[in-house]
Amino acid sequence: MKPRAILLNVAVAAIALIVLFPLAWMVSVSFMSTGEAAAFPPPLLPKVWTLEHYRDLFLTQGMGRYLWNSFALATLATGLALLFTVPAGYAFAKLRFRGRERIFQFLVAALVVPAQIGTLPLFLMLKGMGLVNTYAGALVPWLASIFGLFLVRQYALSIPDEMLEAARIDGASEGQIFRRIVLPALQPILVTLALFVFLGSWNDFLWPLIILTDQSNYTLPVALAALSREHVQDAELMMAGATVTVLPVLALFLALQRYYIRGMLAGSVKG
Repeated sequence: MKPRAILLNVAVAAIALIVLFPLAWMVSVSFMSTGEAAAFPPPLLPKVWTLEHYRDLFLTQGMGRYLWNSFALATLATGLALLFTVPAGYAFAKLRFRGRERIFQFLVAALVVPAQIGTLPLFLMLKGMGLVNTYAGALVPWLASIFGLFLVRQYALSIPDEMLEAARIDGASEGQIFRRIVLPALQPILVTLALFVFLGSWNDFLWPLIILTDQSNYTLPVALAALSREHVQDAELMMAGATVTVLPVLALFLALQRYYIRGMLAGSVKG
């Protein structure tokens, strides 16, 4: 290898080590005995590996319930987002209707508005509908994302119009065209959007904290924040909770990263 390539690989490896070290240390601390991480300098590995903190989380703190809440909400949010966003993105890309461009421009302009601004009006609206402290209320912000719509539209622009017109000439309905031609062509961006929504819903803290008032309905980030107030000195228990929160979505991302990268690269150059 050329010296430049060697230096580049060394630099990439060093950056990867810096990025991964906090995650590895978090997992290591979660297996330490209580108080062991408070030593100075902090140990890198446990003297004796123990599962006591994980047992405490699931047997005493009810972490299994919060894990299920997060998984159920993230899965439902992903399914609903795909159900509403994908047809809308395809319609803005390939179907002609009055005001299409103006509506799309208005939606894209709304991307500059911080989502937190709409939190209070949305909460008051859902309160009037009786959806506070319900999973339905927690799912509402994920039903349709402007960014997701934009992502699908940009990718759908790459589908040849000739292919769609040929299917129409052959007598295929719009529903058949969407199911048999459009959806298979959109597979990379569907996985990308699903990952965006699942990770966003799983990691969301502010909205579940506002809308879910009953502790039994808490998601993992909210439950972990509540647990930290009671066990602020127990670093090992907190690291175990953080590990339970992070590792499932990290594994999901690593498993689907090939589709995610393909969708992001393709979507960035279309239209």
